[in-house]
Amino acid sequence: MKQWYTLYTKPQTEYQVAAFLQHRGLEVFLPEIEVDGKQGTKPFFPRYLFLKIDFDLTDLAEIQWTPGLVCILAFDDHPQPIRDEVIILIRNKLADLPAEGDRISHDFEPGDTVRITTGPFADMLAIFEGPTTPSQRVQILLKVLGGSHMQIKADYLERAEAKVKASIPSKRPRRTRGRGRTIKRQKNLQVA
Repeated sequence: MKQWYTLYTKPQTEYQVAAFLQHRGLEVFLPEIEVDGKQGTKPFFPRYLFLKIDFDLTDLAEIQWTPGLVCILAFDDHPQPIRDEVIILIRNKLADLPAEGDRISHDFEPGDTVRITTGPFADMLAIFEGPTTPSQRVQILLKVLGGSHMQIKADYLERAEAKVKASIPSKRPRRTRGRGRTIKRQKNLQVA
């Protein structure tokens, strides 16, 4: 009976492994997401893909020696099958995801005071710092325990009505040039 199995590949060889197995007539599922720019798509689970196969009809060694494949996920040296419902769920969730290049629209500027609307920090004020690498998250400075930087979904923020003085701690001025050489500071001379 054909079942789905999870394959673990070498870095950036997901497409190579998928193409090799598909060329052999096997059913492969490589979850992908769209990215902006010239790239087109990329694997959603880096280094992982799924293979539907019947190991009673196909020798395990034929798959294990696929170029670019590290291993088939196994338990006690037996490949561990996953249910069809898991693959269906992944496909449905991927169809609902926006492209990676799509940005959540917000009108926050760095330094704005924002209020967290959801989660364990609900109703706390923070300072908006800017977007982060994942498109749906932003960086904020939460003024708890001396100022904690954290990432949060932009949807969980709203503009705070009360303006709180946003003071980001600054660095202490340098005292040496390295190797113990002190920096001599000139005093401001006032000309009368």
